[in-house]
Amino acid sequence: MHRRHLPARAALAVLALAISAAAVFAQTGEIRIAHVYSKTGPLQAYGMQTQTGLSMGLNYATGGSMMVDGKKLVLIEKDDQGKPDLGRSLLAAAYADDKADIAVGPSSSGVALAMLPVAQEYKKILLVEPAVADSITGDKWSPYIFRTGRNSSQDAIANAAAIDKPGVSVATLAQDYAFGRDGVKAFKDALQHARLVHEEYLPTNTTDFTAGAQRLIDKLKGLPGRKLIFILWAGAGNPFKIADMDLKRYGIEITTGGNTLSGMAAYKNFPGMEGATYYYFGIPKNPVNQALVAAHYKAYKTPPDFFTAGGFSAAMALVTALEATKGDTDSRLLIKTMEGMEFDTPKGRMHFRKEDHQAMQSMYHFRIEVDPALPWGVPALVREIGAQEMNVPIRNRRQ
Repeated sequence: MHRRHLPARAALAVLALAISAAAVFAQTGEIRIAHVYSKTGPLQAYGMQTQTGLSMGLNYATGGSMMVDGKKLVLIEKDDQGKPDLGRSLLAAAYADDKADIAVGPSSSGVALAMLPVAQEYKKILLVEPAVADSITGDKWSPYIFRTGRNSSQDAIANAAAIDKPGVSVATLAQDYAFGRDGVKAFKDALQHARLVHEEYLPTNTTDFTAGAQRLIDKLKGLPGRKLIFILWAGAGNPFKIADMDLKRYGIEITTGGNTLSGMAAYKNFPGMEGATYYYFGIPKNPVNQALVAAHYKAYKTPPDFFTAGGFSAAMALVTALEATKGDTDSRLLIKTMEGMEFDTPKGRMHFRKEDHQAMQSMYHFRIEVDPALPWGVPALVREIGAQEMNVPIRNRRQ
């Protein structure tokens, strides 16, 4: 009788070991995070900054362990090259083949718009950083989309706050794709006093701005009062070269938003220029920004850049959410957790607006100063524009 029970006991022992192993795996498994970004292509610099910030942020938020609730954070990198079709296929592969639980990215708004339906199809979270087009959290949005990056409306409202005064005439110069067109639309909607007299859109790969600049001059030169050209540009090309066309002769000034450190090299030629920025390492005063600046100087001997802070913010949001769910990556639970969630970032406290999952955050009104020791124009803080001051439209028609 004793021998006849041995196979059953052995089976029970194997089952117990399997259950134990499964329990251990559940406690020490992985949380797989796919980062789809422009590792190469026209927005390579932005993508690489975001990747640096994301890696540093995950390390900081987990106290160096890269673990949340006993689970290892695994970062999977995908290069979309700034191509929408490639970004879409890479995100699908990340969810299906790499078993990514969550995705972050991309750098380009055009790529982001191509990726949104993939997140919906796989019912997985896509945390958008740093693509800014309003439509991402607007009419193309789904419940699986969250964004830590600022959107076009936040940029526009902040920039409008810096220059929106009676008697001001503004013309815009922007790239002819979602980033530029959404940005100009939001800027136009945000103006309450200044008058928008012309919109100039040029191809993203433009290097000769002469014809576009002449059209802008023709629209502005005869107008009374203050005259401004608002430049909204990302990536290659230097639209600030239009200043060489003797804008001062016509009383025309240039205004723009924040940029990368290399992008702000051109700002040295415009002392006193005002605008608004998403981030400059010397502006926010909080422990998270201090940690980012210190870590970046230690690793690279340079300050963190514009998009580095965004990657860091995305990491802080992810870890905050995963700690709240105790490492559970179920999308329904994450959505419930992240809607309305507050989290610390290098810019201070942010929160995801429940209605459209846009991160509400401060922006910074600046005036350019020139420091001979620095190769870029310094955006000196005029004032912080708090999230509560900006009436950022909800555009997603959520039911």
